[in-house]
Amino acid sequence: MGAFLDKPKTEKHNSHGEGNGVRYGLSSMQGWRVEMEDAHTAVLGLQTPGMTDWSFFAVYDGHAGSKVANYCSKHLLEHIITSSLGDGGTQGSEAGSESSGGEIPAPCPPAVEAVKAGIRTGFLRIDEHMRSFTDLRNGMDRSGSTAVGILLSPDHFFFINCGDSRAVLYRNSQVCFSTLDHKPCNPRERERIQNAGGSVMIQRVNGSLAVSRALGDYDYKCVDGKGPTEQLVSPEPEVFVMVRAPEQDQFVILACDGIWDVMSNEDLCEFVKSRLEVCDDLEKVCNEVVDTCLHKGSRDNMSIVLVCLPNGPKVSEEAVKKDAELNKYLETRVEEMLSRPGDEGLPDIVTVMRNLSTDSGMPPLPPGGGLASKRSVIEAVYNRLIPYKEEDGSGADVECPW
Repeated sequence: MGAFLDKPKTEKHNSHGEGNGVRYGLSSMQGWRVEMEDAHTAVLGLQTPGMTDWSFFAVYDGHAGSKVANYCSKHLLEHIITSSLGDGGTQGSEAGSESSGGEIPAPCPPAVEAVKAGIRTGFLRIDEHMRSFTDLRNGMDRSGSTAVGILLSPDHFFFINCGDSRAVLYRNSQVCFSTLDHKPCNPRERERIQNAGGSVMIQRVNGSLAVSRALGDYDYKCVDGKGPTEQLVSPEPEVFVMVRAPEQDQFVILACDGIWDVMSNEDLCEFVKSRLEVCDDLEKVCNEVVDTCLHKGSRDNMSIVLVCLPNGPKVSEEAVKKDAELNKYLETRVEEMLSRPGDEGLPDIVTVMRNLSTDSGMPPLPPGGGLASKRSVIEAVYNRLIPYKEEDGSGADVECPW
C-alpha cells in the first residue's frame, strides 16, 4: 500500500512526569504509516546553572526517515542552551563573582532576548551540524523534521515552531495562543521559496515537500549565494514569548500534524479539558486523543505532549458520573444491536458505529471528540459479544444466545 500499512499499528509509547510546578504526559503511535518517524523531548528541570526551574518539551515530526527527528530529540536542547548562555555562561552581571561577604551568588537565568536569540541560533547550529553526517551529506538519507516546542521559565512561555506541528495554550477555558504552521502557500514562505529559485505547486515546495521550514531536508538547502534562512526550506524557528498567568493558564498541547489534520485547536482543547475532568492520568488522556484521531481518520504518525499547569482542569464527580452513564448507555445499545441480528446476520463494527451516530437518544458526547472518542468503549463491548458469531459448519451464523 505504498507508504501505508494494511492495518494500523496501535501500540503506544507513553511517558509522564511531574516537577517545577507542572505535570506532563505523552503518547505516540505509528498508526497507518510504514515507519514511526516522530520523536519527542520532555525535560523537567534543566541541568544548567540558573535554569534548574526551567523545563522543555518538544515534538518532532520526521519525514523521509527518522534520523533527523531522533537526533534533534536528543540534542536540540543542548544547542539552544549553549547558544542562549553564550560564552559567558549565565547572564547576571554578578554571576560567577564573589560578593563582599566572600559568597558566590546564585547564577542568574538568561534574559528573555538572549533566550530568543539562543533558540534561533541553536536551530541553525544543529541544522548545520547534522549536514556533516555522512549519510545526510551524500544523499543516502534525505530525512527532515519539523519541530515544535515550549521552553518554560518561572515567568515566561517560549513557544518555538519550525514546520507544521503545532503548540496551543489553553487559558481561561479558551484557546489563548497557537503557533503558526509553516506551509509553502503562506505568502511569506512562498516569497522566500521563489526568491531561492523554487516554486510552490500543489501546495508543496517544488511540488514535493509539504512544509516550508524544517530541520534536515538538505536537498532543499543547496542554493548558491543564499544563506541558511534564505533557502527553499528554512531551519529558522519562529519564537513567541508570553508572560505566564498562573491563575489563568491551564495546559499546553504540543502535537504533530497527524493530530491537527483531524482536530481543530478548539476541538482538541475542549476534548482534553473534558477528559481531564474525568481522569487525572495524563498518559491515559493522551492515549484517548491519539485513539480518537485514529478513529477520526488520521493516516499519519501521531504524537502529543500534554503539559498541565497548576490551574489546569481537575477531576469532577459530576463529570465522572456523566461519563460512566454515557459508557453504560453505549454498552447497552451495542448489546441490543447484537441481540437482534438482521437478515444478513450480526452487524459489523462499522454498521454499529453508523447506527449509533443517528441515535437521537444519545447522552452528550465528549466535546471535540464526538462518537469517535468512544469507539474504544464500543469496540470493547462488541468484541466481548461477537465471539457468538461463529459458523456451524453449514456456513450460517449461529444465533447469539439471548
